Amino acid sequence: VGIGVISGAFFLLTTASVFAQRSSASASDVEIEWPSEAPPPPLIEQSVVFPEYQIRSLDNGLQVVFVGHHEQPIVNARLLVRAGASSDSRDKPGVAALAARLLNQGTATRTAQEIAGIVDYVGGALDVGAGPDLSFVNTIMMSDSFSLALDMLSDVARSPAFFPEEIERQRQQVLSGLQVSYDDPAYLAGIVFNRLIYGFHPYGMPHNGTPDSVNKITRDDLVSFHRDHYMPNNAMLAIVGDVTVEEAFSGAERAFGSWLPGSLPDGVDDAVPLPTRRLVVIDKPGSVQTAVRVGHLTLPRAHEDFLAFDLAVKILGGEGGNRLGSVLRTQRSLTYAASADMVGRQIAGDFMASTDTRSVATAEALRLTVDEISRLRRERPQDAELRGAQAYLAGNFPITLETPNAIASQVLEAIMFGLDLEELETYRERINAVTVDDIQRVSRDYVKPESLSIVLVGDASTFVDDLGRVGFQNVEVLSRSELDLAEADLRRRSSLPVR
Repeated sequence: VGIGVISGAFFLLTTASVFAQRSSASASDVEIEWPSEAPPPPLIEQSVVFPEYQIRSLDNGLQVVFVGHHEQPIVNARLLVRAGASSDSRDKPGVAALAARLLNQGTATRTAQEIAGIVDYVGGALDVGAGPDLSFVNTIMMSDSFSLALDMLSDVARSPAFFPEEIERQRQQVLSGLQVSYDDPAYLAGIVFNRLIYGFHPYGMPHNGTPDSVNKITRDDLVSFHRDHYMPNNAMLAIVGDVTVEEAFSGAERAFGSWLPGSLPDGVDDAVPLPTRRLVVIDKPGSVQTAVRVGHLTLPRAHEDFLAFDLAVKILGGEGGNRLGSVLRTQRSLTYAASADMVGRQIAGDFMASTDTRSVATAEALRLTVDEISRLRRERPQDAELRGAQAYLAGNFPITLETPNAIASQVLEAIMFGLDLEELETYRERINAVTVDDIQRVSRDYVKPESLSIVLVGDASTFVDDLGRVGFQNVEVLSRSELDLAEADLRRRSSLPVR
């Protein structure tokens, strides 16, 4: 206690002394070093040389891409199948994801434990999964285990056993994950947002499915999905790492040459709805924050204006720009973070502005977010805003080429979406060639403030009445237990709660 009293007295004396000294000095004599609000300057751009690559096709139609990368004795082999959640049927979303989860859970020749044991023994990794447009098997091993890597990749992709006990185990894991996710405002906001903008197109449903749909998936569904989509003429194989080109292509032929091609399934439904204004509130009583998501459909990944529009979205709410962060956080102190992101898919894409704010500030935060989206379309951006977004993307590009896994992602994405592989080498030049006029044009062409889909997840009682006062009408409010993505009005027809 004595030390505290002495310390306090010393603080008062010191403060008084400093105050007296400053009072006796003129204002011009005192220089205060205030923190700067400006972000640090971007890193100096470094030269980037994209590694040499070669592409060949096996007789069965499998496209094989090789990229040499000899800095480390590591090889990454990744198989992509052109079928993901977008290939699910409307009444059973989640089949593609569950089928992919089961690829490494037992094959015709190995159990799940044997697969894991073999991979662990050589210090490697083997991952499986599915996204909106594709399913994948990915393995990373030391170069001296390259043959083993291809053998494991081939086995799990071509011959999954779909053991009933493994199906049930994975099903329960998915359901447990969904139960947790449905209590997460960010997850709820994301899946409802996708449902609003994509409608009943498969892009509009969660790729893992819903509790109802996951419970309905049968082994026959999984076997049929694998039979119909997992074939060499519907797949791509990327080999990146410390092997020679001869080792890469001969290894691919040995491991996958006997894989029989088949008749390709019908293409993904390309009928996505036109952007339509809709505001949905998912009520979570007692929540102290509201998750805010605002956006609409935009461009597919291969669209010629995708690059320019991506930069426009960066100005709105991305790295190097972020008007939303400036307004919502710096000027109004309504949030810790605000952003806007662009997603490009095979058939369509979307942009989404997102933030989380305290419940009582929901209406104000939403109004400001929509106003900034409108301003992007209405006002010409500043040169400095574009330069900041360009500097971030151009400066970040080398990071996307640092590892074999990252290089494989770049190459396969280009092939997947039908992009020109040569454009990977000129990415930074193309980024820096975008002008303010380009940003203004794409913003006017593709930003539609009158057709925004809006999702709010929070305590509705604290902000619903305020929405009308700031210009938002026709608000749909429903509880988490009522939510059913399979219904047009999102309301569950049964009184049974979601489990």
